[in-house]
Amino acid sequence: MQLPAQAAKEDPQVPQTLDAAAVRTWCSLALDALGRDREEIDAINVYPVADGDTGTNLYLTVESAARAVEAVFDAHATGASVPDLPDTVRAMAHGALIGARGNSGTILAQLLRGMAEVLGEERADRGDGADGAVRGGGDHLARALHRAAELAREAVAHPVEGTILTVASAAADAAARTRAAADAAARTRPTADGATGDGAAYGDGAAVHAAYAGARVALAATPGQLAVLGRAGVVDAGGRGLLAVLAALVEAVTGDAPSPVAPGARPHELPAFVESCDADEVPAGPAFEVIYLLETDEPGIARLRRRLDALGDSLVVVGGDGLWNVHVHVDDAGAAVEAGVEAGRPYRIRITHFGAAAGHQRERAQRAVVAVVPGEGLAGLCAEAGATTVLARPGEPPASGELVDAIRRAHAHEVVLLPNDAELRHTAAAAAEQARAEGIRVALIPTRAAVQGIAALAVHEPGRRFDEDVVAMTSAAGATRYAELAVAERQSWTMAGICQAGDLLGLIDGDVAVIGTELAATAETVLDRMLSAGGELVTLVVGQDVPDTLAERLERYVRDGHLAVDTVVYRGGHQSAPLLIGVE
Repeated sequence: MQLPAQAAKEDPQVPQTLDAAAVRTWCSLALDALGRDREEIDAINVYPVADGDTGTNLYLTVESAARAVEAVFDAHATGASVPDLPDTVRAMAHGALIGARGNSGTILAQLLRGMAEVLGEERADRGDGADGAVRGGGDHLARALHRAAELAREAVAHPVEGTILTVASAAADAAARTRAAADAAARTRPTADGATGDGAAYGDGAAVHAAYAGARVALAATPGQLAVLGRAGVVDAGGRGLLAVLAALVEAVTGDAPSPVAPGARPHELPAFVESCDADEVPAGPAFEVIYLLETDEPGIARLRRRLDALGDSLVVVGGDGLWNVHVHVDDAGAAVEAGVEAGRPYRIRITHFGAAAGHQRERAQRAVVAVVPGEGLAGLCAEAGATTVLARPGEPPASGELVDAIRRAHAHEVVLLPNDAELRHTAAAAAEQARAEGIRVALIPTRAAVQGIAALAVHEPGRRFDEDVVAMTSAAGATRYAELAVAERQSWTMAGICQAGDLLGLIDGDVAVIGTELAATAETVLDRMLSAGGELVTLVVGQDVPDTLAERLERYVRDGHLAVDTVVYRGGHQSAPLLIGVE
């Protein structure tokens, strides 16, 4: 293997230092590189789960980091100053943290956080320039790489060699060895007065070249460290993605683009390998990937780690300072989310069903369902029914890009999309069109409420013809009337009269039908209105702060007044409405 030079080229146009502008360029180049290599990296993804999305996850993680860095520069656009290095690297790390996807993307976010810890230190005594760059700061960059590798290993519950962690450690070790060699050479080199020197100027260019070279050698060795990689004849996908990120760092600092790495596999090459393996050769594991951001403190995270480690595997928890990104593979997605609720405030919850029938193989499923849900409880419920979920936080509806990402994560030839919100109609339509342009057959069922989505999911049968399944799900959703109880924010005119701020509003099929002051009584009035036209099943979705006694009271109310009507109750978690009601 031909390795790049260990020292940076002397290019007068390139500053040879990692300053704020170089970080911005790094993010841009890394995003371009992962965009080019995404399909190749996806194709060699066999560990820890052969779901073929590592390249995509790394791309989305870096994309979020790049957006955060651009926001910092945009904030300085109208002023005379430019961002300094500490502000820029912290923004990069924070962007990666909130946008981290998948196992490797989450680890990459922690690597960037580790680098930011060192590069963001106060360095007034180090001869920094106005832009925050470290002059002759290769030692500082080597320490940043070491801290990055150290933090990443701490974030993984059970580190495995032959993965992105191994490649990150090799990069840090190579930078440190080159630094030591430079120091040793300088100490023995005579100076102008005949004395020996006291250390060489070890620049950022030399540090990044050394790190890249070490990472490249380590990546080539991964098939010999991890059996599943050796059987597939590929290198680790996460490590391959990290090498692309480090190559971008070399180019951003020195202007010297390392020679391309030979492709590890052609796109779509690996399914044949997976299908030919014996059952014990394909990594088996839990059925769901659960990812969420969590606001909590250090003790809360310590408890969460113990709880999730007992529930599943591939546990990675990254972050700090009150904000964490949690990634785990589990069989009980609801329990993983509940653990987050107990530890703090989880949000941006993403639950992906790997597909038990596919045995965690990369091969696309024939059909999948993507559902937007308003609370963590319903996310777990829908995921256990086989759906890929997108959580809609109160006041923060998902964008079309999030829906497209969920459709891709579902990894199926055919996808049924349930927006479960009338206001998401156009957003969902745009997402469906984009996914269709990528070759995925998408049917959009215009569900206007979560209870309609639950009804549709209940009759979903993947074994049916696609059109028949869509018709059945659409019919079930259309036969479900929906209501919600909300709190009025201000005085206003409604179809039921004038409401005051703080009044309870009972909305049936999107229109205000009842105005009340007490939750249970208002809910009973809404139920009477809805059941007056008949019904066979009442679905109640109660919010996080609603007591169990309310659900019990409403169940009795329905049973006493409508003997032939059944009632089911779900806990919705944090949702905008304290109570959602469906009548089928």
